[in-house]
Amino acid sequence: RPVLNRNGPIPAVEGTRSYSVNLERGPYSVVNESDLHFFKSVFSGEESRVVTDEDALNTASTCWLGVYAGHSSVLLRPQTTLELSSILKYCNDRNLAVVPQGGNTDLVGGSVPVFDEIILSTSLMNNVIDINPTTGVLVCQAGCIHDHLTDALCDHDLILPYDLAAKGSCQIGGNVATNAGGLRLLRYGSLHGTVLGLEAVLADGRVLDCMSTVRKDNTGYDVKQLFIGSEGSLGVISKVSILCAQKPAAVNVALFGLADFKRVLEVYRRAKSDLGEILSAVEFLDYYTMESVKHMGLSDPLSPDNGNPFPFYMLIETSGSNSQHDTEKLQSFIDDLISNSVVSDGVIGTDLTKIQNLWKLREAASGSLLHLGKVLKFDISLPLDNYYQIVEDVRERYSDSSTCIIAYGHIGDGNLHLNISMPELRPETQKPIDDFVLSKVSEWKGSISAEHGIGQHKRDYLHLTKSLPVISLMKQLKKLMDPNNILNPYKVLPDGE
Repeated sequence: RPVLNRNGPIPAVEGTRSYSVNLERGPYSVVNESDLHFFKSVFSGEESRVVTDEDALNTASTCWLGVYAGHSSVLLRPQTTLELSSILKYCNDRNLAVVPQGGNTDLVGGSVPVFDEIILSTSLMNNVIDINPTTGVLVCQAGCIHDHLTDALCDHDLILPYDLAAKGSCQIGGNVATNAGGLRLLRYGSLHGTVLGLEAVLADGRVLDCMSTVRKDNTGYDVKQLFIGSEGSLGVISKVSILCAQKPAAVNVALFGLADFKRVLEVYRRAKSDLGEILSAVEFLDYYTMESVKHMGLSDPLSPDNGNPFPFYMLIETSGSNSQHDTEKLQSFIDDLISNSVVSDGVIGTDLTKIQNLWKLREAASGSLLHLGKVLKFDISLPLDNYYQIVEDVRERYSDSSTCIIAYGHIGDGNLHLNISMPELRPETQKPIDDFVLSKVSEWKGSISAEHGIGQHKRDYLHLTKSLPVISLMKQLKKLMDPNNILNPYKVLPDGE
């Protein structure tokens, strides 16, 4: 960690501990005692909001996977937009680099410093400003945690239009900044459609008010869309207005075991046709994923066919307003699948406990390999015809050099999560896998990032999904909105022309 520098020359700053990034520190200033004094004055002398404790900084500087980490010398915790604005204006004038951080549940190194960037945490910006039960619109600060918002909305029979495995710690500002997708995008769409407005603070401290609570606003450029998925590189989101969904009166979940992937696609096709308006999620796990979650104390609720485990599993959720209607519709759907030998076995959860237990199987997948070592995670979108082919290709190529390879995801929107665990990850072992997987995704006209973002991990592969003119325009927008490049540097955009 850099030593605070009063007047001397800028000290050498230790580079990133990340395994995949080989960068030089940009020409930024180093935090000194005068800077800390200013930050404390912004917080009216509340020194606890200017964090310099080494243990706390180590935790905040490291991603939850333990893969990406920097060496920040200070973490700031504003509570208001005014405080956030004052901090960013000062940092821009001083040429101090900043990394915005929400719940730090990021998986591509986007929410942690690469070198010694100031960590700007939104965790104290956690006020619910308004919930309108008639329109279903929620207005809140960016640091509100997903689960806390869920609890607040429950009193009004509303739910957030997206759901994530990291719901206990992820924040809505970070969700919007990464355009998080989650488990129910099939039903409610992406945040590009449900976010009605937002407030963001630009690098120079200007507050951009794009707040709105109306659903139709056709007045020129929809500027708020620039910040959805920008990963904190264009501005720091401070408030969000989002259209919530009505809390369903009836929810059912079914888990199926299937003999091959062709049947997985057949179940999805039939679900869209037969379940129609009540279909809210279609999730997929392979055999290796089911085996890996067993290490977390979970068990397979299905009886293996003829003593053999199922190669594939699907979790289907329905949500509606009439329990009897929905249950009958789901049961008819299941009877049809079984009678036509599409599925080998299945179980239905209709009460809350059974539903939660079935969902745990899917939600536990993300962290199920951490006990085996480092995990290389791919979050990709693919045409369904190629959806599992990439998994088979990776297993054929890298089974000998990896500990375990699992695949799961949101098959209802084509999003696959491919996780590869290894005893350790080094640039010389990771890069060939990145090259192979992401080139295949590009060849099949998919996306190298479905919902996790670009961050540090994929910035040098952006050209595989975006054309060079598009990347050039993205760089022009970055230069216009953050000319000193203080906001989340070394992320999202590749270097060079």
